[in-house]
Amino acid sequence: MFKKTAMIALMAVSLAFPVTTSQAAPQKTTNKSQNQATIPYYVDESKLPFDSLAGYETNRYWGVHNGAGYRIEVPKNWNGELVLYAHGYRGQGLELTVSNPDRLRKYLLDNGYAWAASSYSTNGYDVAQGVKDTHALGNYFKGLVGNPTRTYITGHSMGGHITAVLAEQYAGSYDGAFPMCGVTADTDLFDYFTSYNIVAQALIGIEKEDQQFPANASYASETVPAIQAQMEFGKFADFNPLAKKLKAVTENMTGGDRPLFDVAFESYKNFLLGQNTTNPTYGVAAGNVVNTADMVYQLDSDPALSEEEKVLNESVRRISADPQTKQQGLTGVPKVSGDIKIPVLAMHNIGDLFVPFSMEQIYAERIEANGKSELFAPRAIRAVAHCDFTVEEEVEGFQDLVKWVEEGVKPEGDDILNPQAVAAQDFGSQFTRGYRSYDPLRGKVVQNNN
Repeated sequence: MFKKTAMIALMAVSLAFPVTTSQAAPQKTTNKSQNQATIPYYVDESKLPFDSLAGYETNRYWGVHNGAGYRIEVPKNWNGELVLYAHGYRGQGLELTVSNPDRLRKYLLDNGYAWAASSYSTNGYDVAQGVKDTHALGNYFKGLVGNPTRTYITGHSMGGHITAVLAEQYAGSYDGAFPMCGVTADTDLFDYFTSYNIVAQALIGIEKEDQQFPANASYASETVPAIQAQMEFGKFADFNPLAKKLKAVTENMTGGDRPLFDVAFESYKNFLLGQNTTNPTYGVAAGNVVNTADMVYQLDSDPALSEEEKVLNESVRRISADPQTKQQGLTGVPKVSGDIKIPVLAMHNIGDLFVPFSMEQIYAERIEANGKSELFAPRAIRAVAHCDFTVEEEVEGFQDLVKWVEEGVKPEGDDILNPQAVAAQDFGSQFTRGYRSYDPLRGKVVQNNN
């Protein structure tokens, strides 16, 4: 369907603190991972303790295992099942932090599920380490609490990438996977960020040899303001012909004609400028991961290139990834092949342009190419902000995944690879639980055609 329209969470010391244990002083731990040089990452152990929800009695554990902080919560009525949660990108800082599965937490406890979450032992876009540490925490849980009868994995954003890799490379340890707003097309995300910035440079007349990648200090101070000025980013994008072209290219790179894209582009157009100035894979991947050599930039939905599109594609600088970054396995930034072996229910916002909707579409294409579509249920949510899901949307998705695992009947999903279905004015309404304030369907009753 797409022509490379790619885009852009333990043996040092193992500690388990039950709820009655006093807080420990912050401790620095130096981690040496396969993907990063020795960096003085640390866990502030005083931040690991966490309270139970009001009115709930649970056993809570926290500590540091193999350089990664963790939290575990087990309800008194534990049903014997575990949910592992993988957090998103934490930047390049040295402090390692843990996130609770906030929107799912109450439902999990109400229904007897234990959950566990790792900080990972590194930061940066170190998916491989996140996969290893999350999987290791599941094994650690067995010795601390007991052997789960079933284990589910879920995560947001980079944590969705981690979830997708676990569903392929450690599938024998898990029963179902629930990636949300996930980078499920791996390094294609960084191709998208780069493409947005290079196409913008080409559109304002910067010659191919002068288009910046990686961007230097002058990009933010000189080039970005020039793009914003010539495209009149202070106005609605459709008023300016250059901005209109960048908008069209972005729409086609991120999922095609679909509802809420006007709102999405206005929300993200400035934010995306400069996303090629930092490299979140620095110190993780063995070189440049960006590859735009085979990108096809389109101004409309017709796959045949018009003369205008040919001129645009000719004017854009091409970037090739370093050969060593194409490695598979748990090194660098692991690829997501689509060769899933357990039920996967994925959820993505159709207007997300930070980790765009095309991530889920590319994932669906790879799964289809592996003949595994019967194990995949993709869902679209009518929202624009990154990972903007309601409690009801996340709970329903998890419930349907569990029912699928237990009963063997695949739940419904959206037809995300059908351009006509995606372009329908009510696309995404089937699983959206609460229309956002900017949605034209807010307050209306619509007929689902998904």
